[in-house]
Order: sequence, then C-alpha cells, then structure tokens
Amino acid sequence: MKYASEELKNEHEGILHGLAILEKMADSTESGSPVPVAEISEIVNFLILFADKCHHGKEEGILFPILERYGVANERGPIGQMLSEHVEGRKYIQGLSLSISNGTLDTSAFVTNARHYIELLRAHIQKENNVLFPMGDKIIPESEQQRVLEAFENHEQTAMGPGIHDKLHGMLDTFQKKYL
Repeated sequence: MKYASEELKNEHEGILHGLAILEKMADSTESGSPVPVAEISEIVNFLILFADKCHHGKEEGILFPILERYGVANERGPIGQMLSEHVEGRKYIQGLSLSISNGTLDTSAFVTNARHYIELLRAHIQKENNVLFPMGDKIIPESEQQRVLEAFENHEQTAMGPGIHDKLHGMLDTFQKKYL
C-alpha cells in the first residue's frame, strides 16, 4: 500500500533541493557576488508554485481536513502549528518577491528573507516528516489513502497545470549544476 504521505515526503525532497539552491544564492549574494535577478525570480517562482500553491495546497485542502476528521487537533495542535508556519513562510516569500520586484536586487532584504524562510521550512519539513505524517499513516484507513492520492493528483493538475511540475524540476536540475 502507498501512503499519501509518501508523495508529500517526495515533494519535501524537491523543496529541500530548492532551499539548498536558495541558500547558495543567498551565500553568494552576501559575499559580494550577486546572483542574476532573473535566477532569483525563478527560484522564488518555484517556491510559490511548487512549495506553496501545490504542496501546501495539498496539505491544507486535502490532508489536514482528513487528519482532523480522524482526531488530530487543529487549534493548539499539530495542524494549527503547521498552518501557522505556512502563513509565516508566505510572509518570507512575499519579502523575497519584494526584494526583486523592481528588477534590481535589494541584497539585504533578499538575504534576510531567504535565511528566515530556509530555517523555517527545514524545521517545518522535519516536523511533518517525523511527527505529523507518521501520525496520519496510522489513523487514515487504507481504503482512504488511495482517494487522498487521487485528490493530490487532481490538485496538482489544477494548481499548476500540465507539465509545470517537470519544468520546475528541470530548472532545479539546471541550478544544481550552477550552484551546488
């Protein structure tokens, strides 16, 4: 049986890959070798589309409501904590977007928002992978896991559209060669 959490964990690997690239971009910028604004824009777009709209969208719209239905607490519980961190992450993404909004790089805003976002998301992913997802694997019945996976697929097609997932991962592969 395939757990729905496996798909989310695989997506976490892609997000962590993107965060490693963002970190190298921030390191380079901070050390006086600015990264082209167009490339920062691409990695920010990846984080907006893939990490937030697609991945967090699956969690917020599909997984978390099911977990609640099976007794996982939202308010003052693990789901509420994850939702709060999603909101915090969006503030850093907005800061990253603003740091490049006029076509030039606001170095300080870029580096500060990148560092905070990377720290937040790495810790967030650890909590989901090691606490929330195993909890869900235990309580979501096998009969419902396949329906969750199908809902994830539908969400991805709706949120990003056909071919966008592959295009974004192609960009990560290109940036890996350049930055990692």
